[in-house]
Amino acid sequence: MQPASTSVPERVLLSLHRASKVYAMGEVLVHALREATLDVVAGEILIVVGPSGSGKSTLLNLLGGMDRPTSGEVLFLGKDLARASDRELTRYRRYEVGFVFQFYNLIPTLTALENVQVATEIARAPLDPRAALDMVGLSDRADHFPAQLSGGQQQRVSIARALAGNPRLVLCDEPTGALDLDTSRQVLGILQRAQRETGKTIAIITHNAAISAIGHAVAQMRDGAIAKVTRQVPVDVATIEW
Repeated sequence: MQPASTSVPERVLLSLHRASKVYAMGEVLVHALREATLDVVAGEILIVVGPSGSGKSTLLNLLGGMDRPTSGEVLFLGKDLARASDRELTRYRRYEVGFVFQFYNLIPTLTALENVQVATEIARAPLDPRAALDMVGLSDRADHFPAQLSGGQQQRVSIARALAGNPRLVLCDEPTGALDLDTSRQVLGILQRAQRETGKTIAIITHNAAISAIGHAVAQMRDGAIAKVTRQVPVDVATIEW
C-alpha cells in the first residue's frame, strides 16, 4: 500500500476538532478520548484501529451522535453536534447514520426482510428492503428468521438494514469480531462494494490491523488519543493477507 496523498480532500462529511471525553468514576476522572482531531471524508472508507481500551468505542459514539464530547467539536456538514439538542441528535442518528454492530442486533421474531424494513420505516428516503437484501446476496433468505441464519448471514442482514435507511454515513463497530476468516472477507467485501457502488461513507472500528488495507484513511488509536492518521490507496479485500 502506497500513500496516495498526505492532504485531506475538501469533501469532508464529518470531523472532530480537539474532541475529548472524560467520565467521572466516583472521584476518579477517566479520559476516554483526548483531543481527537479527525476528518471523515464523504464517499470513502475510514478505518479506526487500535487495541481494546484505546478509545475506539468512545470515538464511535461521538461520530454516531450517541454521546457528546466533554470538550471540542463534532461537526457534521459544519453543524456542531456537541451543541445540538437531544431532538436534533435523534434526527441525526435516524436519518444520517446507519449502524452495524459486532453481534448483529437483529430482532429475533422478525424475518430478515422485516428486520430491514424496520430501518426503512423511519427513514426519509429509504431504499427498497428487498433491493437492500439483494445487495448483500440474501434475497433468497428474505423469509428466514435470524435463528435460521448463520452468523455471517445475520451480519449481512445487519448491513442491509443499515444501507436500507439510505444514510450518508455507515458506522461499523467490530463488524467481523464474531466471524471466522472466510466470513469476515465476505462481510468486508460487501462493505467495500457498497462504498464503491453507492458512494456511501463508511467508518469501520476494529482491533484487526489487517482490515486497515481496505481504507482510504486509517486512524490509529492509542491510550485515548489518535496517534496517527494515514491516507492511502485502498486494496481489494480479497488480496489481504491475514
